Amino acid sequence: MNPTVSMIMFSSLAAGTIITMTSYHWLLAWVGLEINTLSIIPIISTTHHPRSTEAATKYFLTQAAASALILFSSMVNAWETGTWDITQLSSMPSHVLLTAALAMKLGLVPMHFWLPEVLQGSTLMTALIITTWQKLAPMTLIYLTINSLSTTILLLMGLTST
Repeated sequence: MNPTVSMIMFSSLAAGTIITMTSYHWLLAWVGLEINTLSIIPIISTTHHPRSTEAATKYFLTQAAASALILFSSMVNAWETGTWDITQLSSMPSHVLLTAALAMKLGLVPMHFWLPEVLQGSTLMTALIITTWQKLAPMTLIYLTINSLSTTILLLMGLTST
């Protein structure tokens, strides 16, 4: 990959994570997650091999579905509470949708089947980025909404993932 293109991809990856981590508005957090997803796709598919193309496609579809669930969860919450603030999550359907979406983004147990297949089609450095850096933004959203989410379900998903 061209060094300039590589620098742009990695800087947009960092920018998407930072945008999500510093936002208190659901739309801004969603934009950061989307920037993160769109910047890792070319990094996954740098090796021109059918497995890397398949991995990039699976990663994109899974992350797009999870981002749509996050956006839908925030819209349901905004409909019921009238606010787009991340810390003001009070609707039960939005709790369930957000937990499912963040579990999908993190690759936790009920929705983890995409992760091994994506990692197998990636290079070692890309797999390291996917399993570490890409988990920072969803973990931050869990941290910001921990008072609203079910701690028992999150702990159960985390323990069964290990």
